[in-house]
Amino acid sequence: MKVLMLSKALIVGAYQKKLEEIAAIDGIDLTVVVPPSWDDPASPTRLEKVHTQGYRLIVSNMWLNGNYHLHLYPGLGKIVREVRPDIFHIDEEPYNLATFHAMRLAQSVGARTVVFTWQNLFRRYPPPFSWMEQYVLSHADALLVGNSEAAEVWRHKGYAGPMHLIPQFGVDPAIYYRRQRVTKRGKVSVFKRKSVGPPSQPALVIGYVGRLVEEKGLEILLHAASQLKGPWNLQILGEGPDRKRLEQMSQWLGISPRVTFDQKMPTHHLPHYFSGLDVLVLPSVSRVNWKEQFGRVLIEAMACDVITVGARSGAIPEVIGDAGLTFAEGDARELQAQLQRLLDDVSLRKELRQKGHQRVTTRYTQAAIAHNTVAVYRQLLGETEPFPVLDTAVTV
Repeated sequence: MKVLMLSKALIVGAYQKKLEEIAAIDGIDLTVVVPPSWDDPASPTRLEKVHTQGYRLIVSNMWLNGNYHLHLYPGLGKIVREVRPDIFHIDEEPYNLATFHAMRLAQSVGARTVVFTWQNLFRRYPPPFSWMEQYVLSHADALLVGNSEAAEVWRHKGYAGPMHLIPQFGVDPAIYYRRQRVTKRGKVSVFKRKSVGPPSQPALVIGYVGRLVEEKGLEILLHAASQLKGPWNLQILGEGPDRKRLEQMSQWLGISPRVTFDQKMPTHHLPHYFSGLDVLVLPSVSRVNWKEQFGRVLIEAMACDVITVGARSGAIPEVIGDAGLTFAEGDARELQAQLQRLLDDVSLRKELRQKGHQRVTTRYTQAAIAHNTVAVYRQLLGETEPFPVLDTAVTV
């Protein structure tokens, strides 16, 4: 089976592990097209070549690089005619010009098409985007959606074909695991942490990793933390326009000695950072034009044996499942109550750590997502041989 995949997201080296997992499956001949960079003015990113074994990686120039809706690969036609894929996996939203262009090229060589989408807000687009969207929906052989709300959006927009709930990327358990240190005495221990309680009761280390912007709900977390009873610390990692305001808020709440603001770090350092946490909180608040589509930090934290606590906002509850705790969106009091439960109940912490690790291992590894994606390819080609579909995939 010849598979061609188009994706600007795959310039991130860690994400390329999924490609190696797909290519390692028997019968898959994989070619992947990526740009040399993604020139988003807010966060430009250059191509990283990290996991490149077993498949062909083509770096193709992009017109209007950095424009989400109008970017285009001028050399894609030549690549499609050369590869002549059985499956063309388009890793872009249905309303984008790049998706429309790729779909037209796929039709020209008779390839079956798979389109991935995160879009979990119902939006109407003006022409020509609405025209491109309708063309893609009427010609796509299958949609992969990153969350269940996205499935509802595209059904409401009229897509009637096969749809599968499979996240775009997972985590690599060889990278994301809880790190330990060897002390001078030769004993293995988890990262040292400061304590504000008695020596026999170490502080519960609560963390947040992500952008420091209003919609991420950090002020809710600060208010909740200020009402906790017992030893705790809060570590906030990230950058954004809200940093100064949040620092000031921690001061007037009287908790600044317990709150640390850490600078954004390279992604390959994150497993070490997660290993210093007991709990990760994602307190996102939905906005008219934004809703949490997945919350990748949740699965990264679970892989590192960190308990997850998230707002019932967007896709957060379905990612956490029963492996963590949730609270009503925007409700600092309920968040405080959930964190207090973790402070007071050591056995609950142990149970949730184990559940989180099991959940990410069975549902959210790169290998699980790769196998489920290939299962969709095979269904489209009418292959009847048995093939394991792991717990991640849900047909919607």
